[in-house]
Formats: sequence, structure tokens, C-alpha cells
Amino acid sequence: MWPSRNRTETVTCLACGSEVTRSKAREYDKYGDRWDRENKEFEHLCKSCHGDLCHHPRDELEELLVELDAGEESQTAFLAGYLATVEERYGTLEEES
Repeated sequence: MWPSRNRTETVTCLACGSEVTRSKAREYDKYGDRWDRENKEFEHLCKSCHGDLCHHPRDELEELLVELDAGEESQTAFLAGYLATVEERYGTLEEES
């Protein structure tokens, strides 16, 4: 099978910024639908950063981050808004004894 002509040989890991070959990277779709490939550009993670990710389902998480303008304000302001929104929608998180 011939490689696609429009694919680059190297990609940049969105977590650590390393340049890695495409074969040593993992595709990341911030909308959580990596199977729908039509007209889509993927971001990439190196294998190390991909392994560090939590691979549990993240239902509604990406939509919430977009809604709260993640990355657009200070970390302190974002986290305060995030925690308030999560508490309002899902209740408080209490540790089990």
C-alpha cells in the first residue's frame, strides 16, 4: 500500500511539543469522534504523552471545555469557572470513606 501524498512525515505532539514521525504518534480528535474522518484534521500525541492520558470515557468534557473558553483566560479563572459549572450540573464530589 502506498502512503498518502498529503500526509506529512512528522507531526508535533500537542502536549509536549516534540516532533515525532507519524508512525510514532497517536491521533487525537478533540471532539472525541476519531472514527468520522471526512474533512477532518487530527492533532497528534507522541506515544509517551498518549500513555500518560486518562483513557476513561470523557462524555461531555470536551464540549464543556469549549463552552467555558478553555485557554482563553487565566488558569485560576478557568478552574474557578470549571469547578462552579461542574458542581452546578453534577453536584459536589465527595470522597468515599
